[in-house]
Amino acid sequence: MDLISLTGITGFGHHGVFAHEKRNGQTFIVDVQLEVDLAAVASSDDLADTVDYGHLANAVHAEIGGPPLDTIEALAGRIANTCLADQRVTGVRVTVHKPQAPVEVPVTDVSVTVSRSR
Repeated sequence: MDLISLTGITGFGHHGVFAHEKRNGQTFIVDVQLEVDLAAVASSDDLADTVDYGHLANAVHAEIGGPPLDTIEALAGRIANTCLADQRVTGVRVTVHKPQAPVEVPVTDVSVTVSRSR
């Protein structure tokens, strides 16, 4: 299977279990890897034969800024479902990074990765 990867989609959202996270929001970073058969577009060189990753980046960005969720696990699942809405996508791996996660010890990042397939 072929892959399309988008790395570092950055947006602002109000996700988290604490009231201050929902109120103040924070930056989230998302990496997406799509499993797609790219044979048709490799032959045709026609955007209609592949997933438009510009459109997908906008959709992921919209999910980051969408209705607040308590967990980044739920956000990752919601983004995975958005990716799978395109029937050409047979599988997806989504990593949501929460670099300003409110934990008691210093960390450079907290992330969750989900994988989904048809």
